[in-house]
Amino acid sequence: MTGLSKIADWDDAYSNSAYIPGGDAYPAQWAERAAAFRAEIAGTGRAELELPYGDGERERYDLFRPEGVARGTVVFVHGGYWMAFDKGRWSHLAAGPLARGWAVAMPSYTLCPENRIAGITRQVARAVEAIANAEAGPLRLTGHSAGGHLVSRLACADSPLSEEVRARVEHVVSISGLHDLRPLLNTGMNATLRLDETEAAAESPALLRPRPGTGITCWVGADERPEFVRQSELLANVWLGLGAATALRLAEGRHHFDVIDDLADPETELVATLLTA
Repeated sequence: MTGLSKIADWDDAYSNSAYIPGGDAYPAQWAERAAAFRAEIAGTGRAELELPYGDGERERYDLFRPEGVARGTVVFVHGGYWMAFDKGRWSHLAAGPLARGWAVAMPSYTLCPENRIAGITRQVARAVEAIANAEAGPLRLTGHSAGGHLVSRLACADSPLSEEVRARVEHVVSISGLHDLRPLLNTGMNATLRLDETEAAAESPALLRPRPGTGITCWVGADERPEFVRQSELLANVWLGLGAATALRLAEGRHHFDVIDDLADPETELVATLLTA
C-alpha cells in the first residue's frame, strides 16, 4: 500500500490556520462580510433574525428568504470544532441558494465544554425540526467542518430527526466534514470536547449506517490538510458500501477556510450540487 503515512502529531493534523497564508485573518473577514450581507438583505425585508428554536441562549437561527415563494429551505450549520463561532459569521454564504430561489436558515448551538458533541447533535436536530415546522417544502442540509459532521450525523439511520422531517431532507452536503471522531481523542482540544471512546464512536457518521434514501456529497478542498481529505473520502467510501447515494468532490485550489466561499455564488458547482443533486 502506498500514499499513506503514520500521523505522529494529531494536533498538527487538525491545524488549519498554520497552513493557510493569512489564516488568522479569516474569522474577522467572515464577520465583516456576514454583517454587510445582513444589513443589505434586512433592507429588503427578507431577513428574520434571532428566531428561537428552544429556550437556550444560543438556540436561535437566522432565516433569509429569496424573492418570491421559496422552492425549499437550505439549513447551513457552522463549524469551529464544536467550540467556537456562531451563526453570525456566515450570513453571506446564503447568497448562492437565495439567488436560486431557496430560503436559507442558519442556527447557532451551545458550544463545548458547556455542551457535549452528542448534545449538539440533538440541539441541531431541534433547530432543523423548528425550521421545518415553520417553512414548507423540501430541505437541504449543509455544514462546514464540525458543521459537516453535524449534518452528516442527521443523515444517519439513528438520526434524532423525526421521520416526517427526515423524509423532507433530499440531500446533504458535508463540506470538509469530520466523520470519524476517534482521532480527536488524541488532540489537545479534547480537554474542551471531553470525548470518550463511547461518545466518539456513537457520534461518528462513518461508523454508523446511513438513513435509506438520503443522498450525501462529501465536499472538501483539494489543498486542505490531508486528514480532512481522508475524513471526506472515508465517509463517501463507507456509505457507498452501505448502499447510500454518495459522491466525493475535491475542490481544486481550495483550502479549509475558502472552500465554503462558493456557497455565496449561485453559479458554482457547490451550489448546484447542494440544490440539484
